[in-house]
Amino acid sequence: MHRRRFATTLGAATLLPTLARADDFPTRPITLIVPFAAGGSMDVLARLSAQQATGALGQPVVIDNRGGAAGLIGAASVARAEPDGYTLLMASAAQITIPPFVNRSLTFDPPKDLAPVAHLADTPMALIVSAKSPLGSVADFVTEARGRRGGLNYASTGVGTISHLVMETLKLAADIDVVHVPYRGAAPALNDLQANQVQAMFTSTASVAALIAAGKVKPLAVTTPVRSPLLADVPTMAQAGWPTAEVVVWAGIMAPAGVPRTIVRRLERAFAEAALAPEVHDRLVKLGADPVGHGAKEFAEVLDKDRALWRRVALASGVRVE
Repeated sequence: MHRRRFATTLGAATLLPTLARADDFPTRPITLIVPFAAGGSMDVLARLSAQQATGALGQPVVIDNRGGAAGLIGAASVARAEPDGYTLLMASAAQITIPPFVNRSLTFDPPKDLAPVAHLADTPMALIVSAKSPLGSVADFVTEARGRRGGLNYASTGVGTISHLVMETLKLAADIDVVHVPYRGAAPALNDLQANQVQAMFTSTASVAALIAAGKVKPLAVTTPVRSPLLADVPTMAQAGWPTAEVVVWAGIMAPAGVPRTIVRRLERAFAEAALAPEVHDRLVKLGADPVGHGAKEFAEVLDKDRALWRRVALASGVRVE
């Protein structure tokens, strides 16, 4: 009996420093790893959110860009980090919900190794063509593809990326055969698209908004359930007749699994509020994003739904990253 009481007391005493640290969190700078090079839309969102969250947390949120392998290098580093709340990930489907179904050499298990903190924003994807293209609608694209099976090319930012898999959903739904041309990133893909060397591409509106405004590419449809305020004249894929190609590019903050709940609550409140702060909200809307500002519970539901989508698409298309 005395031994049991001593063990219980020792266990409680061992927990006290952890609880104190959680209550005092944060006491030093937090690192937010962005798994892409600086300057892209995810990097901009991360920097805006980090700057705003810094004020709420009372400690700097420092951006660390760790690009490579479609974001998997940066994501893996967070998955292996200490679960103390001081290392976070700026995450998207490309690192979290797609790889388990298409990547044979994944070095971490996203659902087990990373936990949701805050859902910051959603961005529509757009089906775009060159301004030089005669194609003016999704119907034109489908008709052309059916008439020239294997005669049209489409770009993506890499095998197994979201820009690849969204086109796979349209290929399956419309029974078309278009040739996949993967690129290492959006910039070279968009350069070739503008020159009409590849005929189409799905990409986020945030990454292509400036090119659309400059009249260098044409958007045929957006993938969100409702039209994008940035592209109010552009129909949704559902309005164009293809509701199965409905996809939203989410972005959010994730942490190593096992971070104490008290710390997660502190982080989710700071980052969710950051996404909805007027100065951040207005900037995101101008970039074509939809600020969300939801916490961990709602974010987990988004991840579950997204995993179900990409599991279905990966199985139907047979896409694999070797």
